[in-house]
Amino acid sequence: MERRLPFSYPVPDFLLTLLGLCLFLFDVALDLHLIASLCLESAYRLVTVVVALLLSSSVLVHIFSWLWYSYENPDPDPETRIEHFLRRYHLLGAFHFFQLGVFVRYATVMEISGRSFREKRDWLEGLAVYHTHDLSMLRLFETFLESAPQLVLMIYIIVHNGELGLLSLVKASGSAASIAWSVAMYHRSLRSFLPDKDKQDWGSSVVYFLWNLLLITPRMAALALFASSFPCYVVAHFLFLWVPLFLWAWLQRTDFMDSVCGEFLYRAVVGIIWYFSWFNVAKGHTFMRSTIHHAFIVVDSGLLLWLWWQRQDSVDKPLVVFSVIASSFVLGLLLKITYYKCFHPKNPRLQTGLLTEAQSREGDTVDSPDSPAVMDRSIGGREAPVRANKRMRNLATNFYSPSQERSEIPTVRA
Repeated sequence: MERRLPFSYPVPDFLLTLLGLCLFLFDVALDLHLIASLCLESAYRLVTVVVALLLSSSVLVHIFSWLWYSYENPDPDPETRIEHFLRRYHLLGAFHFFQLGVFVRYATVMEISGRSFREKRDWLEGLAVYHTHDLSMLRLFETFLESAPQLVLMIYIIVHNGELGLLSLVKASGSAASIAWSVAMYHRSLRSFLPDKDKQDWGSSVVYFLWNLLLITPRMAALALFASSFPCYVVAHFLFLWVPLFLWAWLQRTDFMDSVCGEFLYRAVVGIIWYFSWFNVAKGHTFMRSTIHHAFIVVDSGLLLWLWWQRQDSVDKPLVVFSVIASSFVLGLLLKITYYKCFHPKNPRLQTGLLTEAQSREGDTVDSPDSPAVMDRSIGGREAPVRANKRMRNLATNFYSPSQERSEIPTVRA
């Protein structure tokens, strides 16, 4: 059998996952509150937009979740009681159809985490990390499919009404912070493939969070200001940019999914993410691609702001807005450079989850048949190897490996 290195799942990571669940539930409550508020204001067109965003993003996220479950080898004895129950009664597909698949994944992580803390087995920690990685990706997709467009809509409503109250400011700031938080948590998941000495500390997490916040927020503001003056052209602008971004993702030959249709859908979502922010998806030339994307976003956002400016009666207020947006973007770029200079691991050796051949010959006991770490690894009591999430592992390879060495680092296949 394959011999694997265990992944650690410390209590802080569990608490972050628990916090993610609370934020997810809070986000659902805010969505319902937003719809109710718009209905009371008789803003039915905006209600239609919000509902369309919620449904489309939820459907796409659950398609990814279902595909990832389907990619896993059929297991007559799943590792969790929740999976065992749902598969036994053929309910897993039904839960995804009714948009409850994300809750299933959170419940699975909660169950595995509780068992790993009680039993202290490496395979349980590895399984918790595996499912947490999938949750991190699903939350990232949901962030740019739902939260980012909603933030644009929120800023649009503020600009359109001409009132910047304290509550509106808090909501918009909280939404922007939530988006940057999701990106930072995705980054922490990537770091789980680094050796312990290179694991992300809180200082680097803060810097990573801040530069994403300072780069994403100006983009949202530019889109919202453009929408406030040219609401009929927002969809046209999105499609005009999304098509070449999708083709760019296609040309990079991504290999995130295990099926042709799944990969097509993934590249389409990457195009949507790139509409708002940079996201590394392929090997080699990362700096060049990132620079091209940032330059593209600067030019496009500048054009949108200029068009908005032409519709304004005064000059002073637009000048202040433009200065704030430009300053935020420049500061975000400076923090990004600081991160890569001071916090980004230099030439890291990624932890694939697989033991090397030399380690295997040395008699490592992680997966020894006589080791207690491999006994009773499922509800049926049979042996189950520690799994590495190949999707997140390949993204970590893209993110951390130097361009000149990436061709030498193997990706993990299913």
